[in-house]
Amino acid sequence: MVRTRRRREELHGRLLVSPTLLVVGLVVLAPFAASVVLAFQDVRLIDIRFMSPADLGITFDNFAEVLSSAGFWEAARTTVVYASLTTVGSVLAGLVLALALRRPFPGRGAVRGLMLVPYVLPVVAATTIWTTLLNPQYGAVNEVGRRFLGWEAPINFLTTRGIDIAGLPVPVALSVVIAFEVWKSFPLAFLFITARLQAAPRDIEEAAIVDGASPTQCFRHVLLPQLTGVLALLGLLRFIWSFQNFNDVYLLTGGAGGTEVVAVRVYEELITRADIGAASALGLLMTLALSVLLLAYVRMTRKEGAR
Repeated sequence: MVRTRRRREELHGRLLVSPTLLVVGLVVLAPFAASVVLAFQDVRLIDIRFMSPADLGITFDNFAEVLSSAGFWEAARTTVVYASLTTVGSVLAGLVLALALRRPFPGRGAVRGLMLVPYVLPVVAATTIWTTLLNPQYGAVNEVGRRFLGWEAPINFLTTRGIDIAGLPVPVALSVVIAFEVWKSFPLAFLFITARLQAAPRDIEEAAIVDGASPTQCFRHVLLPQLTGVLALLGLLRFIWSFQNFNDVYLLTGGAGGTEVVAVRVYEELITRADIGAASALGLLMTLALSVLLLAYVRMTRKEGAR
């Protein structure tokens, strides 16, 4: 009797989760499986409608093609640099602002609300604002530079690969897309860190202040240990999101001026060259690179959940 009841409960539980599994399978697993299959096919986008299961085979030509193509390794280096600097910049900016706005003051709620504007602003509107400000003909940045900073000629910030400043090469376009991503994504780090700071017990910090600890010592020895978990989680998530970011870079520069990241190359392979096999191979390589970080993220969330 007990065994029958247990089986009935197990069947009931499986029926409850089956719609979720079905949706996940159709929305997530099926497109991913299709990308994996296409990555090993020598096929163009126009050939897909004529394909049948009998035409499927296995070839590694797409991987050999993308790995040996001109500019791939430069795009991979650019992607790593872009993801690393945007991660550090956004988390650091969120940390500084969260600490600065921690104490109550008149208008703190309004200031906190304004901090979220870049995050909630649609990316198309945000990139339009930036491209207008940085326009070499009528942009405000070049106008300020020529009037007050002594610029002899306007700078095309979105297509210039690099200029020398005091003898040092500065990647102009890459710096712009990194600054844009930091500006667009620091509010999320600000929210995470502010929420953690509000949950931190004040008595330890107050005791440290009574004992004569400086603000720097309080941050280093009291607050930072409590923020380590959320900072590590933020850094990991931001790196993953920046590594596969496409919209911001493409809308700002289209990959010009040394800003071509791997996600832009996937788009170019798929839309411009209609080579869905090479595009799928690039996407699969990006997935493999991120799988290490995803495993680290899963382990981190399990540890957080076990606490």
